[in-house]
Amino acid sequence: MKKTILITGAGSGIGLDTAFALAARQHRVIATTFDEAQAQALKAMALTRGLPLEVFKLDITKAQDREKILALEVDVLVNNAGVGESGSLAEVDIERIRHVFEVNLFATLALTQLALRGMIARRRGTVLLVSSIAGRIPMPFLMPYSMSKFALSAAGAGLRAELQELRCGVHVALIEPGAIHTGFNQAMTERKYTWMDQRSYFAAHAERLKAQEKRNFAWLESKSTRSIVAQIIKAAEARKPKLRYVAPWIQGLAVRLARIFGV
Repeated sequence: MKKTILITGAGSGIGLDTAFALAARQHRVIATTFDEAQAQALKAMALTRGLPLEVFKLDITKAQDREKILALEVDVLVNNAGVGESGSLAEVDIERIRHVFEVNLFATLALTQLALRGMIARRRGTVLLVSSIAGRIPMPFLMPYSMSKFALSAAGAGLRAELQELRCGVHVALIEPGAIHTGFNQAMTERKYTWMDQRSYFAAHAERLKAQEKRNFAWLESKSTRSIVAQIIKAAEARKPKLRYVAPWIQGLAVRLARIFGV
């Protein structure tokens, strides 16, 4: 059954690759981007690839942008848009943390509520929340991002249970990518070094942290988005999606073991 699927944050990375993969499977894909420049670039890419994406700007933090989806009959909402922030909770500016939560949690939930109006009325639909395995286990120096994903995962599990009470045919599932090389992780970890100076508690450790982060990503990151895109497709096409879809599977297994053993 071909579906109308709206994806946020489709200008790059996982969102972009998911949009093209779903369009190739003959779904009607509405790919939205943070700004107009990304929208134009994505339209050009779609034309080059010969895939029929519908593209427009949707900054999920803007109410007027979010309301654009009210005119659409969306079968699947893929909440992929998100931002990252890094730094120690001992000193990172609270406004930076607030912004991450505004995008990753509050704006995502606001958009979801709008999509749910139509889904509940039509008694069908799926909401996919792109969280992270960073929302399952604390990540030192990435906690502004990790906390927002903990909250999003909790919201998704809770919303799923609430909608099950309605028996309305609307489902919620969590997509939990591991470390995947899209450039997002590098940009996020580097961001803290733009404000950490000699007054930082960790100034003397900065070079060691940078080297460690580089090693970690070289070892951990999957070089392709294929595994997580496959999981998103599986969840989007499922009649009754399960709660969690994780990829790469080995990273998901490592997180489960870490939680079991209290690492």
